[in-house]
Amino acid sequence: MRLSRRQRARIFEAVARALLGTAAALVVGVAGFLLLYIAFRGIPGLSWEFLTDVPRNRGREGGIFPALVGTLYVVFGTGVLTVPLGILGGVYLSEYAPRSPSTRFIRLAVANMAGVPSIVYGLFGLAAFVLAAGIGRSVLAASLTLTCMTLPVVITATEEALRQIPADLRHAALALGASRLRTVWTVVLPAAAPGIVTGIVLGLARAAGETAPILFTGAVFQMRRLPDGPGSQFMALPYHIYTQVTSVPNWNRDLVWGTAFILVATVSAASALAAVWRSFKRRRTAW
Repeated sequence: MRLSRRQRARIFEAVARALLGTAAALVVGVAGFLLLYIAFRGIPGLSWEFLTDVPRNRGREGGIFPALVGTLYVVFGTGVLTVPLGILGGVYLSEYAPRSPSTRFIRLAVANMAGVPSIVYGLFGLAAFVLAAGIGRSVLAASLTLTCMTLPVVITATEEALRQIPADLRHAALALGASRLRTVWTVVLPAAAPGIVTGIVLGLARAAGETAPILFTGAVFQMRRLPDGPGSQFMALPYHIYTQVTSVPNWNRDLVWGTAFILVATVSAASALAAVWRSFKRRRTAW
């Protein structure tokens, strides 16, 4: 029996939905399994001493307080540098950049930067910021390196979020006498804020979990004090995990898994808060 075109289309649609649903379920299942496994292995190692004490005996004892604070320092520095530059870059490409070969080249360069391995950014940060600029291994050098790595994500997310805003909003503001700059900053950007925040959170979450860029630019194996400024070296959670597993004989598995759980839980909590805020904003600004 020969099927009609409409029947074939329905069959193809059903197959496509089944494949996409299976793929989505597989991705969610793997992510959920990893989170649960890390929680199962990491929660037993958690304690107040673990969160507030300094590492001792090469990290086999004590806590992760300097690593936790060092990670927050670097992520904060990366955010301070990345957010304004990324938003301005995305606004320019979406609202002001002319349709020309130079603009296409800029977009291609941004896309290529997003695909560069993190180890390459680490070597670049070592050469450009630590050695050439004379900053030295420090929080500032690590933040600058992570900014270079995070900027493409924020620029792309900002540009795409701005493109999703209906042109009618721009036309209405311009028709009421608002300048183009005022229209962008008071009408378009607030409407695109949910998508922009998503890109920022994703970029900073990636920065918080990177080891290679900070390996060359400021992270240290162990220190018993907190960073005293942008020019100080620091401990960091991902580097702490890396050094414990690769360089410390008889490493304490409970403490390492606890460190991994704290890192994953912090990033997941930030992403969840951003998702809730994004959903709330989209309901309020629905057009």
